[in-house]
Amino acid sequence: MDNSANVLIVDDVPDNIQVAMNFLKEEPYNLSFATRGQEALALMKTHEYDLILLDIMMPEMDGYEVCRRIKAEPRLQDIPIIFVTAKVDVDSISQGFHAGAVDYLCKPFHAEELLARVNTHLSLYRAKKLLQQNNLSLQHKYEQNQQRLMTELEQNQLEMIYVLTELMESTSDETGKHIRRVAECSRLLALYHESLTDEDADILFHAAPMHDIGKITIPHSILHKPGKLTEDEFAIMKTHTTRAFKILHNSKRKYTKAAAIIAHQHHEKWDGSGYPQGLKGQDIHIYGRIVGLIDVFDALMHKRVYKEAWSLEDTLDYIRKHSSSQFDPYLVSILLEHIDEFVAISDQN
Repeated sequence: MDNSANVLIVDDVPDNIQVAMNFLKEEPYNLSFATRGQEALALMKTHEYDLILLDIMMPEMDGYEVCRRIKAEPRLQDIPIIFVTAKVDVDSISQGFHAGAVDYLCKPFHAEELLARVNTHLSLYRAKKLLQQNNLSLQHKYEQNQQRLMTELEQNQLEMIYVLTELMESTSDETGKHIRRVAECSRLLALYHESLTDEDADILFHAAPMHDIGKITIPHSILHKPGKLTEDEFAIMKTHTTRAFKILHNSKRKYTKAAAIIAHQHHEKWDGSGYPQGLKGQDIHIYGRIVGLIDVFDALMHKRVYKEAWSLEDTLDYIRKHSSSQFDPYLVSILLEHIDEFVAISDQN
């Protein structure tokens, strides 16, 4: 093992520096010295030291102040400082330890005593640095494992969403193409929203397909009825929002949590006339507002068992008329501003 170390000796008396250096030359140390506190601090800005031997009584800046300034620097604060001084009263020794010193060596000292103290504190300093490095390595490994675990959990969420989406396609009037279009358009709308992040867009892309997952609990006769639903049938149909929320809301995973919100709130309306909670304006989660608008946009543009496809002109006319009543007006403005991109997604499927 390499026992070399960089040691700085600070004393305003050159003879004292020479004595210490003569003793320490028996070990493989790289020795430096300074005769003033400011000089020592300047050296420490440009050099790396493993231990400092520091006198107390020096002109301009005493050893206590030098020690305090060193300990105030995050890069330097762990370097062990041994006071080497003729001041042997209890108050002086106590003040030295309070300033941050690890040891106190009284002049005159013997070579064996100096070497023993220096070697001991260098060994402790090396051990501390090694522990810090190992801790950093362990922390890095822990963070990597946590990231891997989170990635696996997220992949499991996505697989579950995919399976549930496939189930929904087989039991409801929601085609796979509609679900994909809603996902892609919701992501696009989120990317243009000034307050949302790329992560929000990603979450919407993966969670939006679950917006009607509650329909798997609705009777087939209601779900696939070609004509208009009766009042009682529509009341049952509306329960798909709350039923989906009950299934999904206990999850602590981001995609499933988002899917629970979307499934619950995508039929709420900006003016508070929607269902199931009658939420209004900003009280409706932004994910619910986005999917609510995109779901209607796509449903109008494509044929369903109960209706023919609407023209783009009629679809946009409906959305404009219901801006600020059914839909968030800011989201409507984004949709209209970039309508060509949303239509391109609609036409691809």
